[in-house]
Amino acid sequence: MNRFPHALPRPGTGPRPTLLVVAHGSRDPRHAATVARLCARLRLLAPGARVEAAHLDFNAPSVPQVLERLHAEAVAEGRQRCEVVALPLLLTRAFHARTDIPAVLRDSARALPRLSVTQAEVLGPDALLVAALERRLREAGVRPGDIGSTGVVLAAAGSSDPEAIAVIADVAREWRRTTGWCAVRPAFASASGPRTEEAVRALRTEGVRRIAVAPYVIAPGRLPDRIAAGALEGGADLCAPVLGDAPEIARLLLRRAQEQLHPSAAGRGGGLLRGSAGLRPGPDAARAA
Repeated sequence: MNRFPHALPRPGTGPRPTLLVVAHGSRDPRHAATVARLCARLRLLAPGARVEAAHLDFNAPSVPQVLERLHAEAVAEGRQRCEVVALPLLLTRAFHARTDIPAVLRDSARALPRLSVTQAEVLGPDALLVAALERRLREAGVRPGDIGSTGVVLAAAGSSDPEAIAVIADVAREWRRTTGWCAVRPAFASASGPRTEEAVRALRTEGVRRIAVAPYVIAPGRLPDRIAAGALEGGADLCAPVLGDAPEIARLLLRRAQEQLHPSAAGRGGGLLRGSAGLRPGPDAARAA
């Protein structure tokens, strides 16, 4: 749990912290639109909470811009502290989660004396992500009766970080172990192999009758497009949409916020199939789902 530079107060000691969803950013306009829809879902799940979005690159507003605005509002309102929980919209603890986000939060905290910001954990691995993957596969045409004869390629963006690559492989193994898919294999759109098309062909060589590609990415962009192209090139039977604004992603953002605000009650474990200990959903939670 990273703190920059102060701990958040316990609930009931002051104004509710702002939930700041921190996205990578992309030149592809679909990326920012997806982030905006996720924030809208999060607002429905956490009524009364202020939810803002910021980007590390390419899109506005940037993380410093949002923090400066929130700090200026606190000063204008006479508040001594401006509390923010930064929620990385990232699936693994690769470079952006371990280096980029902490650095930008630290720099802002040094420059803004009333700012108190903490960084929540990344989204994965988590059972809600698997549920979102399966939702997208169903939307793409996978039926319950197909599962036993279907192999899945879990296609991630890719990373030069060996730990992040290992996490994707662990997710694939656990997903296969806990479900009825005949195979689940990892693939990557960049940095490391195998590529999506290579994983598809390998499954076909092994005799898998039906192959589905499940993009393990949140928003559309260049790398997800590369995954879709690889699925087509490799001869996959179908390629699911990206995770996008799936309700499970919004619920997971809410859970990560709760883990920062109520660490003693979170009960966060290290496995793929974690128990849920979220903030109490608001009355509009059904609409968010």
